[in-house]
Amino acid sequence: MAEKVKAKPVKITDTTFRDAHQSLIATRMTTEQMLPIAEKMDKVGFHSMEVWGGATFDASLRFLKEDPWERLRKLRNAIKNTKLQMLLRGQNILGYRHYADDVVEYFVQKSIANGIDIIRIFDALNDPRNLETAIKATKKEKGHAQVAISYTLSKVHTLEYYVKLAKQFENMGADSICIKDMAGLLVPYNSYELVSALKKAVNIPIQLHGHYTSGVVAMTYLKGVEAGADIIDTAMSPFSMGTAQPATEVMVETFKGTPYDTGLDQGLLSEIADYFRPLREKAMEEGLLNPKVLGVDIKTLLYQVPGGMLSNLVSQLKNQNAEDRFYDVLKEIPRVRADFGYPPLVTPSSQIVGTQAVLNVLMGERYKMVTKESKALVRGEYGRTPVPISEEIRKIIIGDEEPITCRPADLLEPELEKIESQMKQYKEQDEDVLSYALFPQVAEEFFKYRQAQKTKVDPNLADTENKVYPV
Repeated sequence: MAEKVKAKPVKITDTTFRDAHQSLIATRMTTEQMLPIAEKMDKVGFHSMEVWGGATFDASLRFLKEDPWERLRKLRNAIKNTKLQMLLRGQNILGYRHYADDVVEYFVQKSIANGIDIIRIFDALNDPRNLETAIKATKKEKGHAQVAISYTLSKVHTLEYYVKLAKQFENMGADSICIKDMAGLLVPYNSYELVSALKKAVNIPIQLHGHYTSGVVAMTYLKGVEAGADIIDTAMSPFSMGTAQPATEVMVETFKGTPYDTGLDQGLLSEIADYFRPLREKAMEEGLLNPKVLGVDIKTLLYQVPGGMLSNLVSQLKNQNAEDRFYDVLKEIPRVRADFGYPPLVTPSSQIVGTQAVLNVLMGERYKMVTKESKALVRGEYGRTPVPISEEIRKIIIGDEEPITCRPADLLEPELEKIESQMKQYKEQDEDVLSYALFPQVAEEFFKYRQAQKTKVDPNLADTENKVYPV
């Protein structure tokens, strides 16, 4: 018989301003759409609001022509009582490569200075070495370092594996631990077992983060909370479910009148949902919210492939006129993943494994063509894989090259000064250096746009001097 856990109210992190709209409408919610409801959301009593990080930084600059730092400052100004949270990819920060330690440290410093309280730090391979710098930097700036376990299924991802990882994270200075189930693979009774084991192993809070892709996550939360999970991630109902999180109102009602009662006001939540509903309708009309992302995709559980990765595979095969090979690719993915040391399938490893599986199937011969990202993964550039990659596979992929065995960032020279000198003509605030460090071309385009907005030429002026007038 399982040991009885002392029940207590469960806390809620709202993801509407970050992961929910990232998952459902490709991160296209604007700051202007967030601000009118921000103060009301601040009154709810959420444990925290996830408002930044993940893809919001890139999307703000690239598609919305917004300064992500300005968004953070505006939200901080409007949300005075609730902790603000962000997602950080460890040594990758919010970009797609490893950055030198000085960039990671400066990014964390500026994130906290601009209003972030809690930084959720994860690594695609669960390699603790890729988390060290970000954890230390967060602690130095007096922020809350929440370290996330990228949850996945394989012969090596056992209960013992996760317990060992959680203890390691606690010893590294984690203030709390998040079970980050990006593909919706954690089923309810496994959730009870995993949370129970972690609660016994560590003395810091446990948070559950899941996506509705496979249809089980609300039940997974329920069993996790019964096992002692302290916090769950939810989203306001108009931007919930599908590839996002369960609805905040539904989870509040689920625990109402029980020892886990959140104490949150359904009347207030209903008013907030009313605000978001027209935004959802607008996103549907504009084609931003594809009905396909709202359904349950059971293939996620059958093939352990995240929903976003499935749609990416379909589009890759469509481009090659090879949609009939879909199931061949789905069968090849677990083989490639095993060859590559069982990485969890999350950015960037999901793209690396998926693309390589497509090539293996279409070429008619495994590893006849190998992507540069596959080579980098096998070489150790992304860190240590959960299981060592066999000598045989290594030879096929990188030949006689020596793999990297140190922490990948140890091979990087400090780069902040060099980056600053490259972009100094655009610099209007310290944070611009970091925007440029993560996305050089995208940031440069944004800086030029920002400059143009400040000095627009009035085309209706009759004089020939082509004067520039500020707007």
